[in-house]
Amino acid sequence: MRSPYRPIVYAFSALAGFTVLFIAGGVAGWWTPAANEQAIGEVSRWCERVSGGIMREPVNTLGNLGFVVAGLAMLFVLARDARVGRPQTNRFIGNQPLALLYAGVSLALGPASMLMHGSHTFFGAWIDNVSMVAYILILWMYNLTVLGRWKDRTFFVVYGGVLGAYAGAYWVFGSGLGIGLDLFGVSIALWIIAEVLYRFWSPMLRLASGLVGFGVASVFGVTPSVMLNDAGQYWWVVLFWLPGLFATHASASRRTYTPWYWAGIASFLVAYAIWTTGTNDHPLCNPDSLLQSHAAWHLLTAFATWCFFMFLRSESRTGVDARAGSSKGDS
Repeated sequence: MRSPYRPIVYAFSALAGFTVLFIAGGVAGWWTPAANEQAIGEVSRWCERVSGGIMREPVNTLGNLGFVVAGLAMLFVLARDARVGRPQTNRFIGNQPLALLYAGVSLALGPASMLMHGSHTFFGAWIDNVSMVAYILILWMYNLTVLGRWKDRTFFVVYGGVLGAYAGAYWVFGSGLGIGLDLFGVSIALWIIAEVLYRFWSPMLRLASGLVGFGVASVFGVTPSVMLNDAGQYWWVVLFWLPGLFATHASASRRTYTPWYWAGIASFLVAYAIWTTGTNDHPLCNPDSLLQSHAAWHLLTAFATWCFFMFLRSESRTGVDARAGSSKGDS
């Protein structure tokens, strides 16, 4: 019988390998820094002074250990589910593929961001952004899996295709993918839209759901008037209607939003507010302090990943098989 703790063994093995390679890269001096990074001794984009040691931004780099702790904690919870035989009432109970993907990606956010802040290389920035998109895609695509009655196989094919396309386009064209698209930022809106549809689905809401995206964008300082006055730059607002397009059915399950969903949202919003102060041009920037705003952003968003993990585990059936899409639903 396969041990329920096998995913944890794999995770520790991967972390050990990463640690060896990271230290080796640091000792070797890394390689050519990205064009937008500062020289050793100067103040980095994220406020901390650039070090000539193993880590270019030591505090911001080590702040990512929060993701490692959160991801390992998730894996232990899933292993315990499997060990005690807890009923798999949703896809985030036990060592199921979606649950392991979520925990694994949450953990990987740490090493990926460590490479960015530790090495200041283009590769580090690339893998950091790929990991962020890998995480946020799960949240809104899983909602579409439920609302569209997709099979698990469909989820993984679509998820892998979108993530692979993003990774390739970022490597070739940079952060805007050559089309002025911030997929991570847009995905935050897509997740909230999909969550509203999950909770309040109706045919009319499917048509109007994209309007929710304008409200989400406003929270981050991009108002509807700004987007409408520069439609060329903000063309991606049409994607706000993507969840409504695929949300063909009402959810056959319900989630408990208090406390974990709201705790995750609050943690992320506080983290974002702190993130805005963690740049080299902000008046509060103190590059030589051991208290760095960007490191706090990492720790708070790591906590948010845990909150949303617990929130997803609260999903329960409402009389109709909530997992119909994984066994007999539409493809």
